[in-house]
Amino acid sequence: MKLVSGNSNPALAEAIATYLNVPLTKCVVRRFADMEIFVEIQENVRGEDVFIIQSTSFPANDHLMELLILIDAVRRASGRRITAVMPYFGYARQDRKPGPRTPISAKLVANLITHAGADRVLTLDLHAGQIQGFFDIPTDNLFAAPVMIRDIGDKFDANSSVVVSPDVGGVVRARGLAKRMGAPLAIVDKRRERAGESEVMHIIGDVEGKSCIMIDDIVDSGGTLCNAADALLAQGATDVTAYITHGVLSGGAVARITASKLKNLIITDTIQATEAIRVSKNIRVLSIAPLMGEAVGRTAAEKSVSSLFY
Repeated sequence: MKLVSGNSNPALAEAIATYLNVPLTKCVVRRFADMEIFVEIQENVRGEDVFIIQSTSFPANDHLMELLILIDAVRRASGRRITAVMPYFGYARQDRKPGPRTPISAKLVANLITHAGADRVLTLDLHAGQIQGFFDIPTDNLFAAPVMIRDIGDKFDANSSVVVSPDVGGVVRARGLAKRMGAPLAIVDKRRERAGESEVMHIIGDVEGKSCIMIDDIVDSGGTLCNAADALLAQGATDVTAYITHGVLSGGAVARITASKLKNLIITDTIQATEAIRVSKNIRVLSIAPLMGEAVGRTAAEKSVSSLFY
């Protein structure tokens, strides 16, 4: 197999390559003066099983375009099979029409990747599982849960903990974790009573005297997470820790979380951590390189990927 990396997360690509004991393919991804993207694969990939590792994180449009051009370059170099390895699939939150005359951008991105020449997609914790159906090519949606459960098992006692979904939409994910841990489940129900007024939080479930473990797929501004932590503590929780797969953390999110009542925020390295994240006192990063590397290796060997989770 050949591993090709774009510029979105070179540290993760290197870690995956190290896990597989396969060197990254020599590749140049650079910009012309007007910021056009130029790609050159500097090794022979003819007839090879090629895995292109690229998250479509900030700046999302640049990294998406890099991925499309990398796919095109490998296809024109006669790669046998091209797998787009997208630890973080950007545009996933635009998976439906929330109102009239709005796009379904996740479907558009799926079309772009397919028509660029990808033969399959490997991603992690899609915001909505049905996005797999937006692709007309095989798509594997991995789960960060095994990595998180190992960390949770080292730091929490299931008898004194409760798993919390920060919103109603994440209940299925939280229920799965609670079942694996053997811990109870709680849900934060938030609603905005009137336009311009702050959200009112209601806690469904008993959290008094418990360590709360919030689980979700994406943290962006961090506002909902911090408000949920305040509401849980007001209901008698002893402390609140959040496990989130994709740390988008845009704008002032890191400062907001650092100043919040969250004991810890644990994210994975699907998106390359900024310096602010690295020095934050209550944000910690887990590596998903072994999980992604194992999935890449199994895909190349035509072995089961789902057996990693069941």
